[in-house]
Amino acid sequence: MTGVTKEQVLETLKTVRGPDLEHDIVELGMVSDVFIADGKVYFSITVPAESAKELEPLRLAAERVIKEMPGVKGALVALTADKKAGSASAPVSRPQPSAGHDHHGHSHAPQQQPRAGKLGVPGVNAIIAVASGKGGVGKSTTAVNLALGLQANGLRVGILDADIYGPSMPRLLKISGRPTQIDGRIINPMENYGLKVMSMGFLVDEETAMIWRGPMVQSALMQMLREVAWGELDVLVVDMPPGTGDAQLTMAQQVPLAGAVIVSTPQDLALIDARKGLNMFKKVEVPVLGIVENMSYFIAPDTGTRYDIFGHGGARNEAERIGVPFLGEVPLTINIRETSDAGTPLVASEPNGIVAGIYREIAAKVWQQLGGQPQRAAPAIVFE
Repeated sequence: MTGVTKEQVLETLKTVRGPDLEHDIVELGMVSDVFIADGKVYFSITVPAESAKELEPLRLAAERVIKEMPGVKGALVALTADKKAGSASAPVSRPQPSAGHDHHGHSHAPQQQPRAGKLGVPGVNAIIAVASGKGGVGKSTTAVNLALGLQANGLRVGILDADIYGPSMPRLLKISGRPTQIDGRIINPMENYGLKVMSMGFLVDEETAMIWRGPMVQSALMQMLREVAWGELDVLVVDMPPGTGDAQLTMAQQVPLAGAVIVSTPQDLALIDARKGLNMFKKVEVPVLGIVENMSYFIAPDTGTRYDIFGHGGARNEAERIGVPFLGEVPLTINIRETSDAGTPLVASEPNGIVAGIYREIAAKVWQQLGGQPQRAAPAIVFE
């Protein structure tokens, strides 16, 4: 069977009436670019910010008619709201399910109601972002070992792979296959090493090129965050894509982040980019829990000689300069590279090793920074 096309999707969406009940949502220009991958259809519907809650049935109707199309395996649809001239409204997400019970009937821990209408994820007590100013510094490897370190310290942990363009959790955690759904909507997270995991890498093939604009990134992130049966977690670790783009802004804008961990290597070029990430979180009022210096030094396996390949101490000095905690130094080792490629992270495969101990110490410091802090309300970000 030939795959569904964008034209067919748009033609089908013409059957959905807009808010005026006279014209369809395509004719009214409410539908974003349509992206199709592996039989799944992704798009967003732009609505007035002040009417987002009332127009949730419109989103459901659009999602339903697309899912009923022959050849469609699923649909990811979100409401988005652009700032209009003279309006102070920020982009909004669709209404979220209330706390109380998850889809398996388990009760959730009480959730504090954040300010500004930004709701957390039921059952998830704290959400932290692991970020870097640039790629290639080992952020994802740090994120997965941090998550495992938190778990080794006795916490219930999940990890969300927010790198839409380059998801790495399926490989890092050696997970394959597609997640199942509850009632055709809520996604069951994948799991390995005791971590609950969600990633775009589970929904599209590894070699699929994700060429998405901002609204599509926002739509995908919000569904992977809010329409997943996470259950009850002490911490949800979010592996952010590198840089300070749409994904980071979406998370800061719509999610009550408890804090962010910045990953950098020691050299000046990496630190320059790390400062950009630090400044971004500062501007959106997300506390920085600390800085990790990755690839801090190399110890030759044959002689035991230490080499500071990328310099040393740059991240520690930067943390002291700006007054944020320095969480620790992670060495550059062959084992980290080999276990990451093999999908057997060091904290899980060599729990008694030196490096695993370093990650557990970093995890303990992160949890200490979170101790006693309620979930923060996400700030509103308005693009002029």
